[in-house]
Amino acid sequence: MVMPGSSDTPAGALSGMSALDGPTTSMPCSGRPAPRAAPDGVTPETEALIRSATRSAAVPFVPEVTLLTAAEPFGLWDRTACDAPPFWAFPWAGGQGLARYILDHPETVAGRDVLDVASGSGLVAVAAAKAGARSVLAGDIDDNALAAIMLNAAANGVPAVTPRRVDLAASPAAADVVLAADVFYQRELAAMALRFLRAARRGGADVLAADPGRAFVPRASLTALATYQVPVLTVLEDAAIKEVTVYRLR
Repeated sequence: MVMPGSSDTPAGALSGMSALDGPTTSMPCSGRPAPRAAPDGVTPETEALIRSATRSAAVPFVPEVTLLTAAEPFGLWDRTACDAPPFWAFPWAGGQGLARYILDHPETVAGRDVLDVASGSGLVAVAAAKAGARSVLAGDIDDNALAAIMLNAAANGVPAVTPRRVDLAASPAAADVVLAADVFYQRELAAMALRFLRAARRGGADVLAADPGRAFVPRASLTALATYQVPVLTVLEDAAIKEVTVYRLR
């Protein structure tokens, strides 16, 4: 996850966590000496951590998908020894909204190659695969997120999902559809994400994004497609319901 400096930190139980100001584009962990293993840094240690710290649960707004979900972020964050909190361990509001839209509008991705950036838990990637995508590249830069995506894809029976290291600071891989949820919560991240998504659009991709009204949504560059009232975990947000809008990049 790209981190701190947000003026739009989720309230409630997370309001005191200076680094926890939004979900889904993870920073690499620091201080973890375990050697990397293919693919993309997923090791037996990361797998074991995720399995021991989470349980499988249906996503509140997308019950067709189950995710390995943590009960709370604080203890798990300590266990990961990462600079960034465990964004991969929860179904965030924007991801739930975008996953719902894709499942309700499968023609958006069916038979197409999809790139899901800042994938976190892999919720949106799994939804795209369930909606009939030909292939889904689920990108993140946190080893724990990549392991979580791998486990969640397997649990949902979607072999089309491939976790891979993808950095929003880099150029986008070729894809027919690019998906991004919860990437506009911090000024620098929002600007970087918009550059990435615009590059994908120039490359011919259909670009969809979803956000629960964070401070830095670039609305002038987006067309609203749908709005949902999404139930969220109150340990993560300041309300039990967040209004999520799904957009298409112009």
